[in-house]
Parts: sequence; C-alpha cells; structure tokens
Amino acid sequence: MAAPLPGRCGFFVEKKKRFCKMIVGRGKMFCGEHATMEEGSSRRITCPLDPKHTVSEDKLDKHLKKCNSREKPKPVYYVENINSGSADGDETLQQVSLSELSRAQLESLLDKLKSAVTGLQCDVEDRVLSHPALQEELDNPKNGDSALKHLKQQSSILGHLEVLGLLGRGRCFVEFGAGRGKLSHWIHEALKTQDHIKTHEDLQLLLVERCSTRFKVDGKHQDVGVQFERLQVDIQHLDLSKVPLLRHKKLPLVGVGKHLCGAATDLALRCLLETPGLREETEPPQKRLKTSEPAHDLEPAGPDSSPGPGPGLGPSPGPGPGLGPSPGSGPGAVLGLAVALCCHHRCEWHHYVGQQFFLQRGLGAAEFSAFCRMSSWATCGLRPPNEERPPQDPTNQRGHDEEHEPAEETDAVNGFLSADEREQVGRLCKRLIDGGRRHFLKTKGFDSKLSHYVSSQVTLENVLLSAVPSSPS
Repeated sequence: MAAPLPGRCGFFVEKKKRFCKMIVGRGKMFCGEHATMEEGSSRRITCPLDPKHTVSEDKLDKHLKKCNSREKPKPVYYVENINSGSADGDETLQQVSLSELSRAQLESLLDKLKSAVTGLQCDVEDRVLSHPALQEELDNPKNGDSALKHLKQQSSILGHLEVLGLLGRGRCFVEFGAGRGKLSHWIHEALKTQDHIKTHEDLQLLLVERCSTRFKVDGKHQDVGVQFERLQVDIQHLDLSKVPLLRHKKLPLVGVGKHLCGAATDLALRCLLETPGLREETEPPQKRLKTSEPAHDLEPAGPDSSPGPGPGLGPSPGPGPGLGPSPGSGPGAVLGLAVALCCHHRCEWHHYVGQQFFLQRGLGAAEFSAFCRMSSWATCGLRPPNEERPPQDPTNQRGHDEEHEPAEETDAVNGFLSADEREQVGRLCKRLIDGGRRHFLKTKGFDSKLSHYVSSQVTLENVLLSAVPSSPS
C-alpha cells in the first residue's frame, strides 16, 4: 500500500482505495474529519446546527459560537413574511397532479379558462428593443451563445426602460433576484456620464438576492462613486421602507428584474407597492421631458395619457412638492417597473397578488393551482405526446438548454390535446395569471403592459411586464 502524500491525512478511504487528501495540521497525522484516529483525541460528533460537518465534543461550545450555520442577527429591513400575502384557503389545499384528473375534470377546467379569458386582452405585442450601451459587448465575437442570449435580454430590458422614461439618474434601481447583478451593471454603464464625479450621488442601485452568489459584478463598481448595495434577503421578508440606503437619500424607486421565477414576481410587486412606510402617491412628477419614443402604447387607465420622465431627467433627489416623502419617512415614490416573467408553474395562491381578479371571475385557489400547472404547457408542451426526450449532453447539468426549473413531468396529459393545443392553453393560463398582476397594478394606480421583449429563439420565457403610474385624469 502506498504511503499518504506529504502533509496529507493518513486515513485510508476504503471506498476510494486511496488515502484522504485533506491537509493536516502541524505535527498531526490525520485531518480534522479523521482526527478520532489519533491516540488520545476526543470523540467527534455531528454539529447540532449542521449535520454536514463534525466537531470535537470537548470543543462544541466554542464551535457553536462561530459555526457558519448559526442563526445570525436579522438585519433591520428583515420583517418576516411582510410580503407573503393572505394565506386564506391555501394551507388546506391539496395539490393534485393534472395526470390524476379525469377527462371531465380537465374539460371543466378548460371551460373555466376560456370563460375567464373572455374579454381579457391576451395579445402580447412583439417589441424587441436594444440599448447602445451593450452594442459593443453584443458584437464581441468572444461571447458564446449563452452569454449572447443574456446580453440580448439585458439590452432589450434597458431599451424598454428608456422608452418608458425610467432609465435616468435621480432614482434608485432595485433589482429583484439580482444573482450576479449583471442587469444593474448595464444600467450603470448606460447612465455613466462625463460629469459623473459631480452627479454620482443621485444614482443608487440596490441588488436583492436571497442566496450567496459567486462571481458577482458588484466589485467592478466600488471605485466609480455610484452607490451599489447588495441585500442578501428573501423578497418575502424585505421591508424596503427600512433599508438605510433608501431612507438616507429618499430617491424614487424603479423596480427591475430579469426572470423572477413564479411567486417571486408577486413578492416583488408587493414589496414595491404594499410595503408600509413607502410613499402612497404614485402620480408622475409634474415636470417631465418627452422621450424620443413616448410610452403611449401602455394600456391607459383613463382617456388621457402622457409619457414618463425622460431618460436623462429624473425627479429631484430630495423631497419636493408632489414627489418626495416628508422628512423622516421611508423611500420616495415608485416611478415604474420592468420585470421579465417566467415559471408561472411555480406561482402560489398564498403569494399571488391577483387573488381578487380570480375571485371576481368565480375562480379560486384550486383553479389557480391547476392553471399554474397547465401554464407549463406553453414551454414544455411543444413535444408531441409520448415522444422521447432528446438525448442530453451528460456534462450539461441544467437539462436540455433550460435556464429555469421545469414543471413536473407528471403534469403532462398525454393524448388529451395535441401539442399545439396544449401550447395555446399554456399561453392562455400565463396570460390569465399575468392579467391578475395587471389588475393589481391598476388598483395601485399604474398602467401596465406585456411585451415580447426578445424572440422565442433567445428564450421561451420572453414576456416583459412593464408599468408606469397612471396619468392624472
């Protein structure tokens, strides 16, 4: 038997037929995990906070004070379930797979769906835009297909923000589900000015992400003066009115997101528009410049409509008549939002902002759950029934070029509808769910719109929800 490598653990791993390769401490023969093999060593036990690692029994008290899995103090902006919504009827609802439903039950659901979408504007306008800030990167031949796909989406989102008059300084961009923060990165790149030394104080970017993320781009903006801040918190528990960065400058807010999966979209809408302490008035500022392409195509709430603030002119950073909050209050008004939607099959009635919209149509939690499952047919139902999955690259851990979690395979109802019919039903389900979100925005004083912001060849989840405050009648 070969000897262990110098400076490495002397424990022989029978399953791997080799010695452990962990580095040992000075004068030790075994690593921390195999330290029990040392003569006179204390017994190692499983950490009560995290069973994935062990600790010396005689050092347990010391370990518990510094274990990475210990409960950490909650930040001031953490308010448990503040954006969760009502739990009425959701706790006892039994989840039933579509494949377990009878043909009569499925036909009844389809009848209810067709009745609910009658009179609902289900058409989504094709509007693929771009922004010059990303043109150089889009033309870079070193970018592969995956990078190019994300760049096209980010470029179009920035284009929509500019058309809506939301892409400008004098505001704080809140990116929900920020991940690495690339969307905020490009927003900052688009708003760089030659005179940024004098104007950097009126631009903030707040990134919200519940997970710890590697390869963040935040570090690229530490020396340019723009205020970048990342909050590691679930949107469900985020109270924007208590975020110190927002309370200090009180800049008006613009919500953005690139693929907020399922219920995260509803949580973000509540976080922006229902957080206690956020300023209630949502009317646009009185003085504004017209953009090169006014946002006249948003669904108006009244007979009149006016464009959003110009891309280069935002409201005053400080409080002002009809715009800023009173001294000592929370952040400023919400100027608008642009969120790329996806994964409707992961929505939850408990969090859904369009409950009232569904109830007005005689629908409830049971129908909502079924429609969420059916919505996956718009993207997963393109394959004919009983057709085998295409062979996948064994090195591709994300499945067949999917960037989001797929719906359950058991929700495929083979033989009930053709692939084209299932795709159409899936799209109607998505539009009905989004219709509830638009209804919610309307009750909050916003005009909203759904747009195909990139082609389906870039991503099948290619719908952007945008909204700006309704024009005063």
